[in-house]
Amino acid sequence: MPSSFLSTRLGLLLSACALIVVPLTARAGVGVGAKPLPGAEVLIDGTRATLDEKWTYWQGPRFASALPIKWKLVEDPVDKGTVLMTDDPAAGLGKYGTADIVTKKAYRDFRLHIEFMVMKEGGNSGVYLQNRYEIQIQDGDATKHGMGSVINETESPYFLYKGLRQWNSYDIQFRAARFKDGKLVEKARVTMFFNGVKIHANQEINQVWGGANSGLDGGNDGGRGITDVPGGLKLQCEGHDVRFRNAWIKELVLDRPQTTFAREN
Repeated sequence: MPSSFLSTRLGLLLSACALIVVPLTARAGVGVGAKPLPGAEVLIDGTRATLDEKWTYWQGPRFASALPIKWKLVEDPVDKGTVLMTDDPAAGLGKYGTADIVTKKAYRDFRLHIEFMVMKEGGNSGVYLQNRYEIQIQDGDATKHGMGSVINETESPYFLYKGLRQWNSYDIQFRAARFKDGKLVEKARVTMFFNGVKIHANQEINQVWGGANSGLDGGNDGGRGITDVPGGLKLQCEGHDVRFRNAWIKELVLDRPQTTFAREN
């Protein structure tokens, strides 16, 4: 068979293969100790330099602290290294919004990894996506307001919580709300792994809970008046000893209303 004929057949086959597009689910390492993805931005690494460079206070209606950030860097109670502790003199017990910290950079779509440890019974904090939507951290609470829930909107996967003085992890892929001509047309969505187990799969998020003191748009139409404005990652200070480490974020562009991703293993 002439080599020119084989070359032509091979060229046609390769061209046909090039037209076949197989959509692949994004994959990433999850769980305690997950390493940053290529191109990710490290937000918490146990150093004062990163804390001051990346974070500031959220100066909402109830803000009562002052820069520089008063949260402490302390020794990791379990492993070697230094971690961030939610300890601020301005935070009265349960009085969120007085000394919460937020990234200086605002985000739309992203993949986030963060690890946390609750030191005492009833310990409470929260991870706020876009300084709007809270993923709850609360020891002892397995309700829709409890540990691992999209607060007030999903059930708590409390059985996956490792307990006091143990490191836990949230791995999150988030897609911001979408707007057309200034009108909300697609709600925010989130997929989340808690300690390596997928617990929320492309979950719609309906509103901001907790009022104006909770974050952006909390005071708009009872928290339903979401605006087309990016927001930072916020960590809540409620006068409880909760600690954070190994936090990183990678900006994404999620064109479709789909946030699902799979763990590597």
